[in-house]
Amino acid sequence: MGAPQRPAGKAGDDYVPTEELVRRSGVQPLRTADDLAASTDPFESDEEYQAFLDDLYASRRANLS
Repeated sequence: MGAPQRPAGKAGDDYVPTEELVRRSGVQPLRTADDLAASTDPFESDEEYQAFLDDLYASRRANLS
């Protein structure tokens, strides 16, 4: 794998390769699917969770018509 090439249409000095952005931010690869799980429940109640799901499903159905 050679050096990253600048994508077509990306001009200027502000271009930073993805690998460099990863290095700068210090992110690490996921080891297991558990790494994706929230450490705390993002919803305060079952009702709040249900309201979120209802809104999500309604927005998805709205895009079908």
